[in-house]
Amino acid sequence: QVRLVESGGGSVQAGGSLRLSCVASSGYVYSTSVMAWFRQAPGKVREGVAAIDRDGVTTYADSVKGRFTISKDTAKITLNLQMNSLKPEDTAIYYCAAEPYSFATLDNQRFRYWGQGTQVTVSS
Repeated sequence: QVRLVESGGGSVQAGGSLRLSCVASSGYVYSTSVMAWFRQAPGKVREGVAAIDRDGVTTYADSVKGRFTISKDTAKITLNLQMNSLKPEDTAIYYCAAEPYSFATLDNQRFRYWGQGTQVTVSS
């Protein structure tokens, strides 16, 4: 059973920054997977935020380009999401996801493994 555990969520004012992390229980899954961040706001569908494949190729949702940066720390088997210039509309539960042997995509149906999520709240 592969576990993904997110951390780093919290409350921040608009314009502030947060850094999310996701630790994978399987080094094999981590090294072979595309990993991504998704988010879901109340009453809305889950949407892709950013993804990174095993070669470091990244893709971002238009709404976060230039503000968010996805990265991997291989030594710590960790996926990170640096979020700057946060806006109230970024408020959501953020989920980490992984799918072995795939490509950088924001299609949530392509991901097999999911974390439990971490809350991010941005106040105006």
